[in-house]
Amino acid sequence: MLVEWAEKGTPKQREYLHGVLLAEHESRQASRRQRLLTAARLPALKSLTGFDYSSVKFPEDYGREELTSLDFINRAEDLVLYGDVGTGKTHLASALIAAACQQGIPGRFYTTSSLVMQLRRAKDEGRLDRELANIAKNRLIAIDEFGYLPIDTEGARLLFQVIADGYEKRSLIITTNLEFSRWGTVFGDDNMAAAVIDRIVHHGRLLQFRGESYRVKHALMK
Repeated sequence: MLVEWAEKGTPKQREYLHGVLLAEHESRQASRRQRLLTAARLPALKSLTGFDYSSVKFPEDYGREELTSLDFINRAEDLVLYGDVGTGKTHLASALIAAACQQGIPGRFYTTSSLVMQLRRAKDEGRLDRELANIAKNRLIAIDEFGYLPIDTEGARLLFQVIADGYEKRSLIITTNLEFSRWGTVFGDDNMAAAVIDRIVHHGRLLQFRGESYRVKHALMK
């Protein structure tokens, strides 16, 4: 129909129609980006622009440009942001989720404790399958503060299910200050931890964060 009417129009009318359609398209894209950012539940809106990478050690075959291109999402690769407290792990995870949403890629940010509580509540209410399906709609998931709080057996199994279900289907970002050898203490099961690590390492990269805490460095309390 648009083609038919465009052919009937004058050059000026076609130019006007083209402008209207472009504006409508951009308006819809902007609305979609905003909906994705809202659904991502970011703790704060962060940007990759101006992020200080001085505390970050990248793998030899992987660098800043590869990270910020977001190509890892298309390849369903995972990231482990590991290191000292206050060195930018949560900031970078939030910024990557925000950047994905700006490109129309669904993403979701969780703290480990909030994700486990959400899954446990869904299970208690008989809607775990639906909750897992909603999580699976995201192509990028960040699980923040892994290992900061203990997880009981049921919570560990639920968390494992999310990670295992996403293997080779979507990308995962985990922020943690625990080396892999201590992940068994979080899951309360070395075999479960080994299974998680095996999946993440297969298609994943480790970014190490070292340095003084940004919050301590800029604290009012001295």
